[in-house]
Amino acid sequence: MATRARRTERRRQVLSREQIIDAAIELLDAGGEGGLTVRALTDRLATGSGAIYYHVGTRDELLDTVTETVVATALDTKPAGAPATPEDEIRVVALGLFDAVAVHPWVATRLAVQLTRNPWGPVTVGIFEKIGRQMRALGVPQAIWFVAASTLVHYVLGAVSQTQIGGDTPGVESVADRKKFLEAASMAWRELDPADYPFMHAISGQMREHDDREQFLAGIALILDGIANLR
Repeated sequence: MATRARRTERRRQVLSREQIIDAAIELLDAGGEGGLTVRALTDRLATGSGAIYYHVGTRDELLDTVTETVVATALDTKPAGAPATPEDEIRVVALGLFDAVAVHPWVATRLAVQLTRNPWGPVTVGIFEKIGRQMRALGVPQAIWFVAASTLVHYVLGAVSQTQIGGDTPGVESVADRKKFLEAASMAWRELDPADYPFMHAISGQMREHDDREQFLAGIALILDGIANLR
């Protein structure tokens, strides 16, 4: 028993917070939120649950921590070339989050949780700060900074969540199903009665062929054009 206790203590000393976070991200990437359990984590790290709780707290606290880690990395992306315009800075932040969700599908759900349940937390505050500080540079009157920044933030977070196919998204098994998913939706729209649904019928082909990333950037451009009119 004494030998086992000494081994456990040595594992706790060697185990780091960063190792737990990295292992948790790997489990989430592989199986979504359902794949992250204390049992799975302890098995992967060959440690006990006590060491996990000691370093990162509860499972919910760990989920917050890994989300903060992924988002912080995305927000740290720098624009290519210099000097960067405010529009460039906003696009880099937006694409950083878009790409983070593409790599880590579970982040889409966690972003929504952070925005609605923890608006004072580092994830929400970090995203708002990165985008919001560009409002002054864009010449937006301070009285409407919140409205302008919120419009961008809500578009970015809503779009990255909506375009995420796979992961924790109900009804779609994997990213490989995306083409079939779009074709099925496009066909359903095309079969609508054009007299009742002229718009949906007209855009059915565009929906099937669209590129999520290009559409995402086009939406940001539309919002930035609107913000430009506020100057």
